Amino acid sequence: MTDKKIGFIGLGNMATAMIGGMLKKNMIRPENIIGKARTDGTEEKIQDKFGIQIAESNADVAAEADILFLAVKPVFLEEVIAQIRAAMRTGTVIVSIVAGRSLDYLKRAFNRADCPIIRCMPNTPALVLEGCTGVCADEKVSEAELAQVMELLRAFGTAHEVPERLMDVVTGVSGSSPAYVFLFIEAMADEAVAEGMPRKQAYEFAAQAVLGSAKMVLETGRHPGELKDMVCSPGGTTIQAVKVLEEKGMRAAVMDAMEACICKSRDM
Repeated sequence: MTDKKIGFIGLGNMATAMIGGMLKKNMIRPENIIGKARTDGTEEKIQDKFGIQIAESNADVAAEADILFLAVKPVFLEEVIAQIRAAMRTGTVIVSIVAGRSLDYLKRAFNRADCPIIRCMPNTPALVLEGCTGVCADEKVSEAELAQVMELLRAFGTAHEVPERLMDVVTGVSGSSPAYVFLFIEAMADEAVAEGMPRKQAYEFAAQAVLGSAKMVLETGRHPGELKDMVCSPGGTTIQAVKVLEEKGMRAAVMDAMEACICKSRDM
């Protein structure tokens, strides 16, 4: 358990998931977390749920934090940095989860040579402690600092260090991809409903199939194509479904969608 002070500017869904994971894994005590949100209602909700400290201002969070998580929307980032730049202590580790904002952007915006910066991209399954986070760090981050932040990020799923040139790819394959999977689950459930299955049960069957399939990929280490072949019996039902998906261009559609996502991330 760390005795460091962890700060959060922004207390939305992602920050809530991160705080919940850290506390559930007993990585930090609630009194060592300090946060600030844009609305009183959000602050009251988070304080009631977790018992963390709520600061009077963003600058107060920055002044106290040893590790400072920036969990705000991109449109608010410049304003937040202007509020906290002068208040931060020397050596505070900045951890940004703001989409589309590079390490160079953050270094220029903070203009503080004494603050190491880490950029990461988590995803919404963090809300159920099954997130996947891509992480890159600037040259001022020590091995010990990076290791500590990685440990905190793994409180709500997995975390992997990647070169910054791949962070937009992380957005496409992980950060945004839960939306693609939800769409797939919804489509499967819709057809089950069309064939007479109750809606709630259809979602349960479809979601569990996706969960179990993903677990097979991760736990067996076998190629997804090999696992697909295991389900496709000669002349059977599954290969007919796969044939239709290929005819409709499922692979190409997914790849094109990811390309659009990655390009948008690069342009932000």
